[in-house]
Amino acid sequence: MKSRFYLPLLLLTLSGCAVFKKSTSLNKLEPSLRAHVSYLADDKLEGRRTGTSGEKLAMEYIAQQFQKIGLAPKGTEQFYQPFSVNEGVEMKGGTTLTITKSFSEGAAATKNLTINKDFFAFPYSANGSVTGIATTGLREIGSPWLIDIDVVLEDNSNNPHFDLPGYIYEYSKSAKTKGATALIWYNAGKKEDKLSFNGKDKSPKVDIPVLYVNNIIINGITKEDEEGVFNFNGMVQLGEKTRSGSNVIGWIDNKAATTVIIGAHFDHLGYGEDGNSRYEKKEAAVHNGADDNASGTATLIELSRVLKQSPAKTNNYLFIAFSGEELGLYGSKYFTDHPTIDLAGVNYMINMDMVGRLNDSTRSVTIGGFGTSPTWASLINKPTATRNEKNLSIKIDSSGSGPSDHTSFYRKDIPVLFYFTGLHTDYHKPSDDADRINYKGMVQILKHVSQVVEGANEKGKLAFLKTREAQTTTTARFSVSMGIMPDYTYSGNGVRADGVTEGRAAQKAGLKAGDIVLQIGDYRVSSMESYMQTLGRFKKGDKTKVIYQRGAEQFTVEIQF
Repeated sequence: MKSRFYLPLLLLTLSGCAVFKKSTSLNKLEPSLRAHVSYLADDKLEGRRTGTSGEKLAMEYIAQQFQKIGLAPKGTEQFYQPFSVNEGVEMKGGTTLTITKSFSEGAAATKNLTINKDFFAFPYSANGSVTGIATTGLREIGSPWLIDIDVVLEDNSNNPHFDLPGYIYEYSKSAKTKGATALIWYNAGKKEDKLSFNGKDKSPKVDIPVLYVNNIIINGITKEDEEGVFNFNGMVQLGEKTRSGSNVIGWIDNKAATTVIIGAHFDHLGYGEDGNSRYEKKEAAVHNGADDNASGTATLIELSRVLKQSPAKTNNYLFIAFSGEELGLYGSKYFTDHPTIDLAGVNYMINMDMVGRLNDSTRSVTIGGFGTSPTWASLINKPTATRNEKNLSIKIDSSGSGPSDHTSFYRKDIPVLFYFTGLHTDYHKPSDDADRINYKGMVQILKHVSQVVEGANEKGKLAFLKTREAQTTTTARFSVSMGIMPDYTYSGNGVRADGVTEGRAAQKAGLKAGDIVLQIGDYRVSSMESYMQTLGRFKKGDKTKVIYQRGAEQFTVEIQF
């Protein structure tokens, strides 16, 4: 599960008994679930981070299990459905910079700069050569310009809303028309500029190379009594940074008119490289993700076995193990945009994310999506406990959107359910290991899902209902929210709204799903990171302007947080 939270609304306590399918031995379910979790959460898979060899091992394991059970492949490449994750831009190996300083006595000093230590290119920089003489304080037509950031920092020292990255970008956009062949920024002052290479900045490209050079380098090759005249020779080579992931998809074709989709994500955090770990120590550690979400994946595998043996043939069944969930629902969004079956024939979708920590005292499980179909009430309120078991205590949330992959299906007007046994202190930490899983509790979750699926077989095609929008981003780092659900898979400039929460600032200002937020107040929004940083500058009650794009048009509106 992504770093998000879930808010239950209504508590229902269930009682009674139900008999699980006789074709599946309860005695075999628990050890099977344990075996799946133990493999997927083993150190050798190195946290199953999307695009790694550990993810590949997990993919292969899931596909092998599907094949053994008798599922047919339903990906684009047998059981697999590959997709790309765009991570912005990166500086390629051809990005180089050399500075030569000639002195009056005929001597010269040359420094070959180290990328990311001595200099970096801004992510919106044009590719190309950086050559020619640049002089501090003098900007000649047809030459690189060497610009001291200290001046603008001092001029804006009393402006708490000054956006230095935005200033540099706006200056860079028009520099070519003024005669610059390249821009080389540095900071000779003592005021910290906090500039670094940000590959996730998706600002449109400018027309010339734009770089930042550490002032230590400039000072290090200049004598005190010498004018700052430098000969630059280098190259900027930026390119897209991508990695690939794959969904794993198995199919039971009952020749029915409708299909039930059951899903769980199998990716996790690796060593926490993507910044989504809650681990506070400096040394790297494998995040095994036993509960998040080897537990859901294991349950998915065993559910496919149960439903393969089921005599009920009213629906077909599609089982999807998603990757890229931790990065922003990449796998499920890719599937719903590139389905391997006709989505018009999908009856409903059930998602299981973190179902391995059922508390033996409270027996509490949250089921989201309750409001996405009127049929769910008649199915979820049935008891599942057998002899020597206590019934589950069900917490209901009506919303069809939330912090996991069911959201992608809800966005396509498909009824959904979302099973979740709750957060815990090991969430997104290396301590989320297989020995902390409640396997008996997983069996009971599996039984409940199976009973809901089999009960729905008698209901025909379920009606879909729109629900309130639940936030899919935590507001832990800032005190305000616009009320949009960002599309984390969007790779263009700005932040695109995948949904808009009713009654919140964005909806009141007229924003709709699909709109792209480009600026909030004085701050450009070029990525999810800049969007979150910008929200952190405002407090409740503040009013500001928002610039957003809808289609080819741009609009400016006022919002109040």
